[in-house]
Amino acid sequence: MSTNLQTKKVLVIEDDAQIRDLIAKVVSGMDLSPIQESTIEGGLKIAASNKPDLVILDLGLVDGDGIEFITGYRAWSSNPILVLSARIVEHEKVKALDAGADDYLTKPFGTAELMARLRVLLRRQNKAESNTPKFIFGDIEVDLSSRKVSKANEEVRLSKTEYQLLNVLLLNQGRVVTHRQLLKEVWGGQHTEDSHYLRIYMGHLRQKLEDDPAKPKYLLTETGIGYRLDI
Repeated sequence: MSTNLQTKKVLVIEDDAQIRDLIAKVVSGMDLSPIQESTIEGGLKIAASNKPDLVILDLGLVDGDGIEFITGYRAWSSNPILVLSARIVEHEKVKALDAGADDYLTKPFGTAELMARLRVLLRRQNKAESNTPKFIFGDIEVDLSSRKVSKANEEVRLSKTEYQLLNVLLLNQGRVVTHRQLLKEVWGGQHTEDSHYLRIYMGHLRQKLEDDPAKPKYLLTETGIGYRLDI
């Protein structure tokens, strides 16, 4: 286990004690330090005092909607939030992600998938803390300082829009970015409903960067919600 993970603290906000204990055991098994809480109010207080590196959050809590926690937490922290909820409808997921959550996993969940999502979010945080403009995944290299993209040591020419789209996904690596967020960042606030733009330009990026564009490894679709760069 990486030493980067050994001191990380994970705040688990879940009002079902059995599920909360299960999540805490999974977190402990990753050499992370779990902190347990069952309410929004208590979670915000613990977050302020303990400054967790990552938060796992249920939405249906006894003292309100978990969205309230996301809104309050995002006022002062950019550390990742993984929503773990029984709400399965797409608009609930989009609502949580638009409020500032980084990823969304529905119940019932598999512990292996939970661990994989946590590793991705923590890698993303470590990358952000390293403050480097260079990203390398597979045989792809992106240098944001020089705006150069290469694959297998060959330069890849991207249009301005393709580069902007890739840039937003890189800066949110591991996080699900909603259609609305991507359209606003790349095309501007007047195009937040033009999701066909994304299908076209994501197709271009996959053609240029993925080994098999029909089965992308890095530029992943979150059906009905948005896209995620998994590196």
